[in-house]
Amino acid sequence: MLPSSPHIETIAVHAGMEGVAAGGSHVPVIDLSTTNPLAGVGIGGDSYENLATGGELMPGQSAVYQRLWQPGVARFEDSLSALEGAEGTVAFSTGMAALSAVLMAAVAAGTPHIVALRPLYGGTDHVLATGLLGTRVTWVEPGGVAAAIQPDTGLVILESPANPTLEITDIRAIADAAGDVPVLVDNTFATPVLQRPIESGATLVLHSATKYLGGHGDVMGGTISGPAEWMVRLRQVRALTGGLLHPFAAYLLHRGLRTLPVRVRAQQETAGTVAGRLVGHRALARVLYPGLPGQDPQGLIGRQSAGAGSLVALDFAGGYDAAARFVEGCALITHAVSLGGVDSLVQHPASLTHRPVEASAKPGAGIVRISIGLEHADDLIADILQALDRVVPDAADASGAPALALRGA
Repeated sequence: MLPSSPHIETIAVHAGMEGVAAGGSHVPVIDLSTTNPLAGVGIGGDSYENLATGGELMPGQSAVYQRLWQPGVARFEDSLSALEGAEGTVAFSTGMAALSAVLMAAVAAGTPHIVALRPLYGGTDHVLATGLLGTRVTWVEPGGVAAAIQPDTGLVILESPANPTLEITDIRAIADAAGDVPVLVDNTFATPVLQRPIESGATLVLHSATKYLGGHGDVMGGTISGPAEWMVRLRQVRALTGGLLHPFAAYLLHRGLRTLPVRVRAQQETAGTVAGRLVGHRALARVLYPGLPGQDPQGLIGRQSAGAGSLVALDFAGGYDAAARFVEGCALITHAVSLGGVDSLVQHPASLTHRPVEASAKPGAGIVRISIGLEHADDLIADILQALDRVVPDAADASGAPALALRGA
């Protein structure tokens, strides 16, 4: 049993584990059943109606069918709810399935208008810009949220730190401006280890669980955490549309949560070292990292979040050509989409994840994003410097300056 005020490390290890030992196991059992026995026609029908309309499994009822309820998925959801400080969580097959469920719920409620702050993950931006799910969007800067609210506004959506340029947004200020309109925060980059948006006034928290929550690049999933009434709506969407998280994926994600604090803090420490070491390199117009001096003008690190995270973005003075040469020159760091795993990844967002974003909002052609893994900082820096040398030969670390002292790293 968890203590009354557990630390996040303890929550990560023990949340969602209730009843496992009583069942004779030390880790959760993976139940792959697609269907479940029914004790009677009446109980079966009542169970189906409850679950198909978004209810939780009640004592004495049957789980009926994996699309409606799955015990391993529920364990993972309970664990993440505890970490986020949320009343509940609903897990989906991917982060985009989770976002789609929220948008469908907003449309079904007669509130299809979305107010959104850029930058966002490219997939989120794309589905909002196309109106594919029946929504329409008004794009705003942080100061424009209140004026953009309409009678049928269903959500305000933001990401902080933002993908891929890592701007951090004052969630409390956005929630105040939104008034009664629910605010959804994509917390994928920060994770609940560094930021709990609900404590800053957000209504809903989105994760691409594929990233830090899983942490090993071998499982996909998405989650929405928030108040109980929203969870009922989202479970109904999941049951009817089938955006189901597989039981084995739930097992891997729950296991990933148990090491999340250790991984995130180690990766953040390395990211701070890497970012500080690269400042002043003549191939770069900017090093983008919230922990660097001047990149947290509102002082949100320490107030809204516990640290700057483990993503670093580089803005190349030579634009696209320089960025491409750098990405293709990395040897230890893998050129691949995604982030948050144990190994470091590098990508050129404008060409990949943000390719569908309209030109006026697309990340600069010279921007490269690096997800820092668990490798040693010295080895990552050596790989980055040799790749930078391909961009500006014989100019690696022209400043000769020591690494900077960072906030939150």
